[in-house]
Amino acid sequence: MRLLTTAILLTAALALAACNNPRSGTSDTDSWGSAGNGIGSTALGDPNDPNSIAYFNQTVGDRVHFTVDQSGLSPEGMATLRQQAVWLNQNPHFAILIEGHADERGTREYNVALGARRANSVQEYLVQQGIGASRIRTVSYGKERPVEACAAQRCWDLNRRAVTVVSR
Repeated sequence: MRLLTTAILLTAALALAACNNPRSGTSDTDSWGSAGNGIGSTALGDPNDPNSIAYFNQTVGDRVHFTVDQSGLSPEGMATLRQQAVWLNQNPHFAILIEGHADERGTREYNVALGARRANSVQEYLVQQGIGASRIRTVSYGKERPVEACAAQRCWDLNRRAVTVVSR
């Protein structure tokens, strides 16, 4: 009986050790501009190629930030979205997912709704700029996927965002 227990524990330990954590070693902007989904930056193309996802993420800009409890776009946000629209119009074979995010303050329900409003604001602006609505999906993560988790203004400012995730 003791040998069976040891064998089961050893098998479970080896199985857990073999698990791969897709978040390990990824940065906030690798893989489609989304935190930790495990796609390396080589899958995004050359950041010097103006038609690559890496170029979009690094040069055009894949995110806009919001003020506290707001879903309205700032002038800086609109400028970024205009650049995104130009790139997306030049690269019509790409679709996008707009992720809405909030900082850690407030209830989960409130922040999911706020993230949805932020994603919708971005979607509406891009549609106004000529991007087909059929190319755009939205999702809200609320406060569940912070860029940085800390109870400081710097973190809250980073986490109030909408991220445009480009895919083929």
